[in-house]
Amino acid sequence: MGGISRMIKAELGEDTYVLPLMVGSNIADDMKNGFFMPVNDQVDLVCDMVKKDPRLQDGFNAMGFSQGGQFMRAYIQRCNTPKVHNFISVGGQHQGVFGMPKCTGQNFFCEEMKVLLNAGAYLPFVQNYLVQAEYWHDPLQEEVYKKSCVFMPEINNELAAKNQTYRENLQSLNRFVMIKFTKDTMVTPPESEWFGFYAPGQDKEITTLKESDLYKEDWLGLQEMDKNGQLVFLSVEGDHLRFSHEWFVAEIINKYLV
Repeated sequence: MGGISRMIKAELGEDTYVLPLMVGSNIADDMKNGFFMPVNDQVDLVCDMVKKDPRLQDGFNAMGFSQGGQFMRAYIQRCNTPKVHNFISVGGQHQGVFGMPKCTGQNFFCEEMKVLLNAGAYLPFVQNYLVQAEYWHDPLQEEVYKKSCVFMPEINNELAAKNQTYRENLQSLNRFVMIKFTKDTMVTPPESEWFGFYAPGQDKEITTLKESDLYKEDWLGLQEMDKNGQLVFLSVEGDHLRFSHEWFVAEIINKYLV
């Protein structure tokens, strides 16, 4: 985030206020919490952090990188005080994931995640302990996912009781920009970065956003936003979060952060 902050300030001026959201008192805590602090607790912390920041009170533009994409969207839907103007999701997994990311034996947190997901992503102790399980979307067990996953079904308004505030807050955005990485080997399936996902009951064929019930029944207001030109779908030819400085300046900073 330090590099992103410097890039923004270099283009928009050194007096531009950029707040990198750290969940924890230091980088090590932030990394650990990214694996093991319940997502809903993280969102609550961020809502409180942003609300108390005097320099954000007139609203701000927000970016979420990787899982930060769906977490920042949760801030918008649940809190949005102060208000987000433009929201840029960089590789966010808005329909969750169903597949192991590239984990190496040198990363303890990654290995621990794999053990827990293999043990049973929807077991209560896993849901309460492992962040990635909270957006683990098993298309072979759709009903179990909706019943037992504590974050993703609720934030996507997939449950029987629909939250109208989620629609209203999301629709208050000027632009909702979603960036998909076409050769993403971290996110399975990559189409989740545009709200696409596997059709229920199998893990081969993809249902796009516009083909989904979420869009057709407009649970989050995305269909209406799409018709109003508020949704922006961008793609980058590369792996997860791999983009050039020049592309980010031209396609993101100059178009949505100025």
